[in-house]
Amino acid sequence: MSKLHFIIILLFFPVFVLANEIDECGNNNEARALVKLIKSDNQQKRISIRCNSLLTEAAEAKAKKMSELGLVVHNLEGGPNSRLRNVGYKLPYYYGYDFNSNQVEAIAGGYSDAEEVWDAFKRSELHRTHLLGDLDFYKEQDEIGVAFIKKWESPHVEYWVVYLTKGYEKNQTKLVEFTEIPNKSLFIIQHDKLK
Repeated sequence: MSKLHFIIILLFFPVFVLANEIDECGNNNEARALVKLIKSDNQQKRISIRCNSLLTEAAEAKAKKMSELGLVVHNLEGGPNSRLRNVGYKLPYYYGYDFNSNQVEAIAGGYSDAEEVWDAFKRSELHRTHLLGDLDFYKEQDEIGVAFIKKWESPHVEYWVVYLTKGYEKNQTKLVEFTEIPNKSLFIIQHDKLK
């Protein structure tokens, strides 16, 4: 390989790696814009958040299903924690197993862009606490995947799913003793477009 080819590879490799990292964060530009807002918010308590393609795929499947049914609900074909376990994502043992267990998912319907839905999430205490890592339990969550689906013939038109959870470690024990393990299974953010 000539020096010129080597230099060209070195110049474009970082762009490819960055593009791949961005693509793992969200299923489209709006989803990736929401990831950027979550990661860069000045109130974000986490030191770093990594993108995970499995979380993005799970988020996209959930958003598509919500748009097909015209619903914005956490417990669609099982709870959020179960959904991630069923697609092969390894959650820590202390994350709930029952139908209503949700320590990983934020959903919304009827918001047309990333800034609008991020404002709505931040106005919701439960979602803000989760997505900004306000509790020690959430602060250890360091992997994200986001999906945005727009379906004009569906009641809410826009559907958002965010998975933000603790990435797999060989020893999935608690780093700290949590005073509480939150569960936001019944809470959703829905725009009043239907009124």
